[in-house]
Amino acid sequence: MGMSLGETLRRPLYRIYEERLLRSLDRSRLPQHVGVIHDGHRRFARAAGLPDYAASYRVGMDKVVEFLSWCRDLEVPAVTCWLLSQENLSRPPGELEPYFEVLEGLFARLPDEPGAAGMRVRVVGSVELLPARLRESAVRLEERAGQGERRLTVALAYAGRQEIVDAVRDLLGELAGRGVAAAEMAQEVDAAAIGAHLYTADLPDPDLVIRTSGESRLSGFLLWQAAYAEYSFADVYWPAFRRVDFLRALRDFTRRERRFGR
Repeated sequence: MGMSLGETLRRPLYRIYEERLLRSLDRSRLPQHVGVIHDGHRRFARAAGLPDYAASYRVGMDKVVEFLSWCRDLEVPAVTCWLLSQENLSRPPGELEPYFEVLEGLFARLPDEPGAAGMRVRVVGSVELLPARLRESAVRLEERAGQGERRLTVALAYAGRQEIVDAVRDLLGELAGRGVAAAEMAQEVDAAAIGAHLYTADLPDPDLVIRTSGESRLSGFLLWQAAYAEYSFADVYWPAFRRVDFLRALRDFTRRERRFGR
């Protein structure tokens, strides 16, 4: 998909603006964990006149790779990408199958991409609901990924309420395994105990959650962990998300006074 004349002319201006944004960032206040809701693939396909949704999905997954390189350059240590919700699985097979294929392609190439070099990767969610081929691709991604300090969490067939249900079930199973009587289990259930069984228990809670496509809702993303996160709702569809959009979100984040519910 080639650039229009207007886009070609604007590129140098965006580069200048990006440099200004970079210089204005207080690096000591950058987020340690960024969550992203990659929304707007189908609407982008319609707006851009693409032949099918698969073309938009491919652009969107290229953008994921590019986004990880931006995070690497700014030394953001943890990223969580919500690439497929549990609710998405109710879409027609004609929409889902091409997306599954594009995800498999992303998982195959990701360990070799410079932006993801050395990143440890974990895939979370109700992955048992996914086709076997995609599950196997996710396992291979985890196995081939690096062991560096940077972390990537890929949320597939993910639902925030289901994560909390799974965490409570795991906690109760652990208590039962330790021989805690049913009558005494309630005393062992608190926020810290549940938090220790979440999918992302070994990560800091997200500081910043970005959602694209102009939607101003979380749809259950990291429902527990993002209780005190800051939010950035970008008007652009995910495949059209630019580095300048990311830098704006970071600039606004660094200027906010975080209250953590106080």
